[in-house]
Amino acid sequence: MYTHTSINTTEDKPTAIAVLTSGGDSPGMNPAIRGVVRAALHQGIKVFGVHKGYSGLIIGDMWEMDSASVTNIVQRGGTLLKSDRCQAFLDPAVRHQAAEVLLKKGIDSLVVIGGDGSLTGAHMLASESSIRVIGLPGTIDNDIYGTDDTIGFDTAVNTALDAIDKIRDTALSHECLFLVEVMGRNSGFIATHVGIACGAELVVIPEYEVEVDAISFQLANNRVQGKGSSGIIVVAEGPTPGLTYNLAKQLEQHGQRPKVCILGHIQRGGRPTGHDRVLASCLGAAAVDYLCGGYNDVMIGIKNGAIAETPLQHIIDKKKQLDAQLFEHVQLLHK
Repeated sequence: MYTHTSINTTEDKPTAIAVLTSGGDSPGMNPAIRGVVRAALHQGIKVFGVHKGYSGLIIGDMWEMDSASVTNIVQRGGTLLKSDRCQAFLDPAVRHQAAEVLLKKGIDSLVVIGGDGSLTGAHMLASESSIRVIGLPGTIDNDIYGTDDTIGFDTAVNTALDAIDKIRDTALSHECLFLVEVMGRNSGFIATHVGIACGAELVVIPEYEVEVDAISFQLANNRVQGKGSSGIIVVAEGPTPGLTYNLAKQLEQHGQRPKVCILGHIQRGGRPTGHDRVLASCLGAAAVDYLCGGYNDVMIGIKNGAIAETPLQHIIDKKKQLDAQLFEHVQLLHK
């Protein structure tokens, strides 16, 4: 359980809260929705679910939820509310329209569950309207500034590990090398954690330049010295499509014969782990507490085991950095 400082309820607590999920789905979004709904109802606050993120918000596609609306969803992957990537929300006129939709329905507060793009939209809506907005970090990438953990990250890591444990059987049986691509266009959090947990030979992430000559030399040298080999190199997908296949071709030119396995969107799906269910449920309930305490334009996350808020502006301005020592463990533990 995460520690949570008591927040005093203000006199102007919300009369009605809307909740939406936006951007890429992540396992644990449903427990977060459930946390918001149940906590709001406990406070005597109406709560509305928005269908398909900001796209649904713009046109008023939402319905009032009750306790039964979120029964038996805590174990389900994906999002009950559906999700979308809404480029139109970048237009100030569209955001004004969204605020008007909420106000006309008597809704004065909004909880947004999503990644950095979704939280950027949340900040713009909060700063341009009278709607009070709280963000929750819902992304498998764990790359959101202001929180040690994000909803869905633990599940994505465990999903990738389950797949790699199966791939390893073939890698060891045929004494061959597998390049296993995991998600992570701009960050190596998933790849690094997976690499350590599966005992990968190497991990390739966007934060560090790929040196194919050095990789090939290390692989060959390990075999000459008789060092144990997992046969697995974990590769974060990176910002440019085809990175893993290009890396495989370069390794072939250096005498290696790697096989490529792209895990893809299986990392987004599946039942959330117990860790993600607890995290999401606690953050969902905390979002309502913060709204009742008069907070606005902040994200609720985890810092050093405690629930804490971070201004949404900081989420936009600052980048969460991968711990360099954690990445060093990948190479250290393989030696």
